[in-house]
Parts: sequence; C-alpha cells; structure tokens
Amino acid sequence: MNFELSEEQSLIQSTARDFATKALAENAARLDEGEGGELFKENLKALAELGFMGLNVDPAFGGTGAGTLAFSLTITELAKACASTAVTVSVTNMVAEVIQSVASQAQKEKYLPLICSGDYLAAGFCLTESGAGSDPSAMKTRAVRDGDDWVLNGSKAYITSGEFAGVFVVWAVTDPEAKRGKGISCFLVERNTPGVSVAPAEHKMGQKGSATNAVYFDDCRVPGDALMGELNRGYQVALGELAGGRIGIGSLALGLGQAAVEYAVAYAKEREQFGQPIINFQGLQWMLADASTELEAARLLLMQAAATKEAGKDFARQASMAKLYASEAANRACYTGLQVLGGNGYNREYPLERLSRDVRITSIYEGTSEVQRMIIARGL
Repeated sequence: MNFELSEEQSLIQSTARDFATKALAENAARLDEGEGGELFKENLKALAELGFMGLNVDPAFGGTGAGTLAFSLTITELAKACASTAVTVSVTNMVAEVIQSVASQAQKEKYLPLICSGDYLAAGFCLTESGAGSDPSAMKTRAVRDGDDWVLNGSKAYITSGEFAGVFVVWAVTDPEAKRGKGISCFLVERNTPGVSVAPAEHKMGQKGSATNAVYFDDCRVPGDALMGELNRGYQVALGELAGGRIGIGSLALGLGQAAVEYAVAYAKEREQFGQPIINFQGLQWMLADASTELEAARLLLMQAAATKEAGKDFARQASMAKLYASEAANRACYTGLQVLGGNGYNREYPLERLSRDVRITSIYEGTSEVQRMIIARGL
C-alpha cells in the first residue's frame, strides 16, 4: 500500500497550508471575538479562486477535480488555522458534490460554476430540523405541487453559512403518506427566492466565525425544475452525502488536534519549571506522545475513507469510523494541549482555549459520535 501523496495532492496541501498560515491564522482569534467578518468573506472568495470550493467537482463545471483525498488534506490544513473557515469550505464542497451527483445537466451548469468560482460565497445543506436531527426522516418541512411549481413550507435548523449562502439544497416531504424516509425529495432553492428568510446567527460555544442559522420557508414557490434527482428519493441522497461530509468533519477535527499538539510542544520547550523546560518531564512527554499517536491513527483512517470513496466503493462505514475516531481523538488532543499549558491554557490569550471550544462540535455535527457507532455496529 502506497501512502505517498501524488504531486498534485502535495501541491494542493502546501497551497492550503500557505494560505491558512498567511491569511487565516491571524483572523481566527478576531472571528472568535465577533470581529473580522469582512476579511472572512474575502478569504472565502480567495479560496474559491484557488479552486478550493469544488475540489471534487468536474473541471467542466468549474471545479478542481482533485478528488476526496485532496479535499481531506485541504480541510485539515485550513482547520489548523481557522476552524470557522474550514467548516464553511467543507459544507460548500459537500453541497457542490450533491449537485454534481444527482442534479440535472441544466442544474449543474447553472449552480456549480457559481459555487466553485465564489460568486456564491457558500452553499447551504438544509436537512436538519429542530425535531429532526439525528433522525432526519422525521422532518416536517413540506413541498406541495401547485401547477408547474412547488410550494415549500417549514424550517431548517443549524444551517452552516445560512446567512450568506447563495443556494440551498433543501429536503422536504413530498409524499406524507409514504413510509418514513420514503416520501422525501430534494430541491435547489436560491437564497433570494421570495418566502425564504434566515434568522440571526446562533450564539455558539465555538467556531463563531462560521454563521449557523435557522432557515425558514413560508409559501416559498420554486419552479418544477427546482426538484433535484428523483421524486420521493431524496432521503437516500442525503444519507449518501452525509457520509462524504463526515470525511470533511473528521479532517477538520484532525487539523484542530494537530494545531493543539504542535502549540503545546512548542510551549513546553520554552516553559520552565523546577529549573528546566517542562518538555523534559516524562508525564508530559507521554501525554503528547499518546495524543500524537491517536492523531496519526485518525489521519490514516481518513486517508482510507477518502481513498475508498475515490475508488467508487462503499465507504460509509470507513467514513463513520474515521469521523468517530478523529473527532474524539481531536477532543482529547485539545484538552491535552490545554493541560500542558496549565493555567495559561485556560486563558484566552493563548489559542488552546479557542481550539478546545472549536473542536467540541466535531463529535456532534455531521452525525454525533453515537450515530457513528450505530452505523459502524450495523455493518458488523
């Protein structure tokens, strides 16, 4: 088995790393304080221009066509500098992929270039509802046929980039008499469509630069050709795309964990107690060794999941394993890093406090760790 990256993958990784270091890192703390929003948007546009908003999208539609492994590498590098930017890029790529997978040729030609080019700063994945989180089949949003149009009514919760997404992929019940999960369809809804409204951003524990909004559909009328894919077959589409999204979130978690360990090691080399750098103490060495080992295992699980997806094979269980392990390992790594810094780790002057808050959501969104365990167990 060859673990070496291709020349293209290495170039994409180094480009992402350089951009993250120069453009994202300094703004991450400002975003956490509620500032730097305009620079955040400028950076999203710049990332699109570099090809990072359509990493697995066919170049015929404006994408990079670099594949899932390149996507994973990119998200990890961005997350090391700014998790808020990384999650925006991850979700936007996920929306682009679902459009590429199931949309009509006309829909692809219309929306994919707008997403990949940055004309749309982001795109929204509207699946979750307040009463339908881990069980999206329980959704209440309805789409009713009215002549040549569809009329949507309902709401979606916790939508990443809701307030500045150019287009939403929206799931709604189209056959309320069907068995749960069987009568759901998927629609493309532009942000400026009458009847679409977006609530103010949620006040979150971490990843504060990434807007998370409720999105409402009130007699929202869209044309018949806004239906994406087969009627009443949208739930299967959602499940498939969530699996791909889990590679993105696992990669994001990995980046946060790596940033925490790297900072903690550098700090421990400088910080002295009892007349010597604290990196000399075996207790801290073992803490950092364990964290580094777990993150390396997470990296390999993510590579396996990404490679399996690129090969066109069933990757759902591998994606769940990678997302579960990476998110849990990254949480442990961030708290290990914070512990190494001692009281300073609890101080907002140092990045470990922010990293520890940013990483917490990775074991919740795109499927909780408990849901991942259910998926893995089902495969056993």
